[in-house]
Amino acid sequence: MRGWTLSERLQLSVVDQSPMREGSSAGVALRESIALAQAAERLGYARYWVAEHHNLPNFAGTAPEVLVGQIAASTERIRVGSGGVMLSHYSALKVAETFRMLDALYPARIDLGIGRAPGSDQITAAALAYPSMPKDIRHFPQQVRDVVNYLHDCQPDDHPFHEVAAAPDEYRETTPQVWLLGSRYESAFMAAKMGLPFAYAHFFGMGAPDGPQIVESYRQNFEASEYLAAPLVNVGVQVLCAETEAEARRIASSRNLGRLRSVTGRAKGIPSPEVAAAYKYLANEWQFVQQYLNNCVDGNPQQVKDGLEKVAEDYQTADLSVVTICYDFADRVRSYELVAEVCGLEPVVGD
Repeated sequence: MRGWTLSERLQLSVVDQSPMREGSSAGVALRESIALAQAAERLGYARYWVAEHHNLPNFAGTAPEVLVGQIAASTERIRVGSGGVMLSHYSALKVAETFRMLDALYPARIDLGIGRAPGSDQITAAALAYPSMPKDIRHFPQQVRDVVNYLHDCQPDDHPFHEVAAAPDEYRETTPQVWLLGSRYESAFMAAKMGLPFAYAHFFGMGAPDGPQIVESYRQNFEASEYLAAPLVNVGVQVLCAETEAEARRIASSRNLGRLRSVTGRAKGIPSPEVAAAYKYLANEWQFVQQYLNNCVDGNPQQVKDGLEKVAEDYQTADLSVVTICYDFADRVRSYELVAEVCGLEPVVGD
């Protein structure tokens, strides 16, 4: 796709990690996720994906399949999905049945984003598998194939469970769209060879400089499938937008300190801007934050629009997902409002 230029309006979606404020509760964070999804639908965002994390005090979303159902029930049009289910913890059949049920309840609106990372530390991953041993990650490609085949009723005859059907198995007009999520070449190559859409997690931060090359490798290796004729790429970006650059930096300081605490094992919820302003960064901590900020798009509306368009140019896709983490829920909603307005999303008018 050499010579690609952004000639269309950005298509924006949401990835929500259900951030939990310091001193607040998971229940509050999860209810805010539902409220934010309703706002995102009104604002014209295309998809709303929720994440899976375990034993991480900054995030409340441990069961995306549950939250997907709650959000789909509370909205009407927006596509809702996982960003993503950490398949290495689970049975392929069970994941397929769960998302088939969601699709039966909310047809043509459900996405199944699949990730290979544990969404936790190794001890927590072991606890999720106990009393069995954690699954060998080498089985992950087969698990993905099994999920896709269960969803489409096409397990090959030589599969040990080819006679097992994922329920509900009545005739269906729609099927959840499967995306492979990742931030490494391995995930991009797997998505390409399986003919699946690929969602690149630029917002992870570390390794993002290689992101455009990783995504290009997906395009170069893509093999068309019965599910997808041409490469389809989404890129998740960390964003904080406010009326002024100074206000955006102030609000984002909570996210930055929360990120530092998380990677250093000191997470206890997203701190307030006041706590972040008072924090005395060590030299190496400040260096980490500055490196992290290189992968964030923060600022006033025009700065954010310019930043998102640059990401779109770098990755050669207009399909971006916005990840916004901050202390105050009103600030988070306002950020999504400003981004939608400046990027020209079309608000949904009620019936």
